[in-house]
This record gives sequence, C-alpha cells and structure tokens, in this order.
Amino acid sequence: MYYRNISDLNQIILRRLSIIPRDFDLIVGIPRSGMLPANLLALYLNKPYTDIHSFLNGHIYKAGARSQFFDLKEFKKILVVDDSIASGSAMMECKESLKHLDSQFSISYCAVYVIPGKEKMVDYYFEVVPLPRYFQWNIFNHSTLEKACFDIDGVLCVDPAPEQNDDGEKYTEFVLNAPPLFIPGSKIGTIVTSRLEKYRKETETWLTANKVKYNELVMLDLPDMEARQKANSHAEHKAKAYMSKPYVLFIESSKEQAMEINRISKKPVLCTENFEMIFEAESMMYNLKSGKYFPFLRKYALKVRNKLRKMK
Repeated sequence: MYYRNISDLNQIILRRLSIIPRDFDLIVGIPRSGMLPANLLALYLNKPYTDIHSFLNGHIYKAGARSQFFDLKEFKKILVVDDSIASGSAMMECKESLKHLDSQFSISYCAVYVIPGKEKMVDYYFEVVPLPRYFQWNIFNHSTLEKACFDIDGVLCVDPAPEQNDDGEKYTEFVLNAPPLFIPGSKIGTIVTSRLEKYRKETETWLTANKVKYNELVMLDLPDMEARQKANSHAEHKAKAYMSKPYVLFIESSKEQAMEINRISKKPVLCTENFEMIFEAESMMYNLKSGKYFPFLRKYALKVRNKLRKMK
C-alpha cells in the first residue's frame, strides 16, 4: 500500500516545482481533488487559478471576489491540473471537454501522481506512485473502505471530555449527541470501538442519525468503565477485529494505539491525530524510542553475551 498526505503533496510539488514552465497564464484545477494541487501550484507560481467549470464559463478567481469574467486575450497558455491518474479515464474525459478550445488556447495537462505506464497521459507529473494507494484528501470516499476498520471516538466523532466520561447519564448523552468528525461517504467494513457493549443501542442510533454506513459494529464486552480500565486492552481488542478478516486498513485516532494495533496486526494503520500512515517499521521505531522493547532487547543481549562466553 502507498499513502500520501497533504504534507507529502505539498513537499513533492515544492521539490519538483522547476519542471513547470513559468510562462503559463492560468492554472485550472479539475474538481474536486485537482483543486488542492492547482491552488498550491498557482500560489507558488504566482499565477491566477480557477476550476475547470468556471473556466469553461469564462470565469476565474480573483482577490476579493469568488470569480470574475476574463478576457480571452489575457490568458492564452493554460495548465490543467489533477491530483492523480490511475486508469486515466477522468483525464481523457477532461481533455475531451476542452477539445473545442484548442484553437483559442495552448492547453497543457499535469497530474501530481501517476501510476507506472501512465506517464505519457500528461505533459507534466511529479511522482510515480503504484497501486494500491490512498490519499488523505479523498480517503474517506475511497471505494475500498469496506475492507477497512474504523474507530469511533476521535475518528467518526470527537472524543468525550473528561467530565462527560462518567459511564452514566453524561456519557449516554455524549454518545447520543457527539459532534461528528470524519464521516466517510463510502461504506465501512467494521467499526471497532472500545465503547462498552451496553452502549450499543445509543451508538447505533448516533451512527444512523449521522448516515454512517457500515457492515458490522464490534464493541468491548465488559461490564463497566472500571473493568475496561483494568483490562487496558484497547489496542488488542481492535487488532483482533482487524486480523479477523482480510482487511487492508485500520483508521485510529490515538497515535499510541495506532502504533500498537500495527505492531500486533502487522498491517497498516492510519492515525487521524496527524494523518500519518503507520507501517511496521515506524511502529518498531516508536516502541524502541518509548522503551517498550528495552526488556526484550536486554534479555536478547544477555543471551548473546552468555553464548559468547561459552565460545571462549
């Protein structure tokens, strides 16, 4: 799996900005994913920009107004931008929609990310990224979310405040009315939460009210908050559900739990705390830095030392 977040997008554009000629008059983004890189390119190149539909209607964005009519004589060389190319069908459709303007404008095409073999579909690209891949700006609408697990608190909704987490009336009120956070447009495979099983009805009511589509809801089957705190098995509980089916992604809010879920499952975890994708190498480094592996390393070092002593 390959993953790029908004920081990665910004960095690759900055690193390879020199590939874009400076004589373009206007940057045009393909909605909606292409608008983010188009905006960044327009910013760094100090050029005006607009979306493709506004461009076709003779509008561009200008300071102090959403859009204004433009003069055909003012803009002749156009750069059309999208975030990525996979099959290439969207780019082909875009080119077809602008074909009638070839006699009026010099139009070039750009994509930030392309898959291998699709480089020639555009005039400019920034990075080759194979499939499967996820982007931060469209991951919550990705068609493969049915192969993913989601946490609730900190992902689908905000975390409860300490005073709301009383395992009683205040918490019930929170579960029923929690402000939504990241609501995906695609169906989720399994929602996995450390909420107690006794709050299933309230949780399902909230999920329905907020139009969250999912196949399964896995909760923690313990009697109360005290038992949950004593068990302290949040990551293990989530990793178990993640490993129970051929899921390819877990989306978790806590960085520490994300690292632990990854360590146990050996599968990628997206952390919404910083929108970083946690892979096995990152998880190992985190545990080394936090000291979680020190007892194991000390034990291993003692074994090696004893073997060396026997060899003398």
